[in-house]
Amino acid sequence: MPIQGFQQVQKQTQSMVLAPQLRQSLKILQVPAMELRSTILEELESNPTLEELPYDDVSIDGQKDSELNNENPGAEVRELDPSEVKQPEPVPAESSERLDFSDEYAVLDRMGDEWREYWNEDAGEMPYSSEAAQKRQHFFDSLTIGQSFQEILLEQARLVEPRSDIITALEFILGSLDDNGFLTSTASDLALMAQIPLSVIQEAIDLLKGLDPPGIGATDIKDCLLLQLKRKGQSKSLAADIIQKQWDLLLRRRIPEIARALRVKPPEVEEAIETISQLDPAPARRYAEDVNQVVTADVTVEKDDQGNWQISLNSDYIPRLRISSSYKEMLAQGKLKGKDREYLKNMFRNGRFLISAIEQRQQTIERITRKILEFQEEFFEKGKSYLRPLTMSQIADSVGVHETTVSRAIASKYIQTPHGLFEMKFFFTPGYHGEDGREVSNKSIKDRIAKIVESELPRKPLSDQKIVEILKAEGITIARRTVAKYRDELGILPTNLRRQYG
Repeated sequence: MPIQGFQQVQKQTQSMVLAPQLRQSLKILQVPAMELRSTILEELESNPTLEELPYDDVSIDGQKDSELNNENPGAEVRELDPSEVKQPEPVPAESSERLDFSDEYAVLDRMGDEWREYWNEDAGEMPYSSEAAQKRQHFFDSLTIGQSFQEILLEQARLVEPRSDIITALEFILGSLDDNGFLTSTASDLALMAQIPLSVIQEAIDLLKGLDPPGIGATDIKDCLLLQLKRKGQSKSLAADIIQKQWDLLLRRRIPEIARALRVKPPEVEEAIETISQLDPAPARRYAEDVNQVVTADVTVEKDDQGNWQISLNSDYIPRLRISSSYKEMLAQGKLKGKDREYLKNMFRNGRFLISAIEQRQQTIERITRKILEFQEEFFEKGKSYLRPLTMSQIADSVGVHETTVSRAIASKYIQTPHGLFEMKFFFTPGYHGEDGREVSNKSIKDRIAKIVESELPRKPLSDQKIVEILKAEGITIARRTVAKYRDELGILPTNLRRQYG
């Protein structure tokens, strides 16, 4: 019989553990420019050897950074040669014993071979311009937080209702509204949960239904639409009758059947449905918290005056970093011993690794963008209809990196093109081979389907099979179910729901 209880067992297993610096490098590669800024600022706070380069810093030969950046926006980031950079004056040390900084190599010998790379003061600098700084600051100063939907409703209620018990009940009811503004609990359940008289709860619900926007406090979408018609003074209209009596037929847009059932003419039903279409089926959505993040292009692809494509990386929101000369001097003087010296050396190492990771990130994105431009040049020239099928493995092979590196590099990144702003993932798409041998991406086919539907006659909308035939005549052979799938993804209604009468 086996013995039950706790036992210590030693076993050998194989596992892969990513070093903290490698994890940081992968994170820097993956995040967009706006999030990268937060990561860099966190490192600036925790690493005393890192400094953010001042604005309007003058670089090579007295040229300002903005001038240098404008000369070649598509150039890769590189480390500057020490002879090209004006070295800052060393910070005075507390001791009277000073190193002779006129002989840089003597200082490097004192610091040891492993620290030679850290003496290149400006090797990792990424200069600022005052215009970029103002642009960044304006963006962060513009972020605001507005009133919540519940606060807006309570503010309205307090203006029209003097009784505090009803306001208290309303505050409780507001917690039972869903994202559309509908009540998710009955009046009796609310009264029981809140320990408030049912009559007070009902009065609070009636108050809620009278607030703006119309339709708030409804039990479902039908009730919501009827409340809005009532507010318009159309509670006895044909539109209200259709919602109350012919809801299922309305959802399927069966206009002739609705007309026969209500004994009216189809054009009258069309007019009533037009009225219904102007109502809001989710009145609370307009006040929903805006969770959309500001989208900023990480890369811009555009033609220069000579008609050549240029690639420029967006570094406006990325702080420019350098290693502090004060701490380098402190280490060079050899005054730090033991743990203090090891701590400072570790901070130097982390700082240089961060600067290198940022530069590597920018170079990788630039190289991937250049390959996308090569593969999708017809798109950049002519637009969506000329998008070609492309996989990440194709880009990875041409750039010389792993496919997962490409996946991380394009995640949440955007490219500004002559045809608009697109997510980098947009350019990676499966596709089909046309009868003439050309490759056509599924996004191009979707774009073509959308244009075909836009040009159809409202009274005689095209069926999916007819769209298949039109595409086949253009050299694109796909199945009818594929057309139906793409139509659904585009948000295009079926044929019977697109048909207009009258």
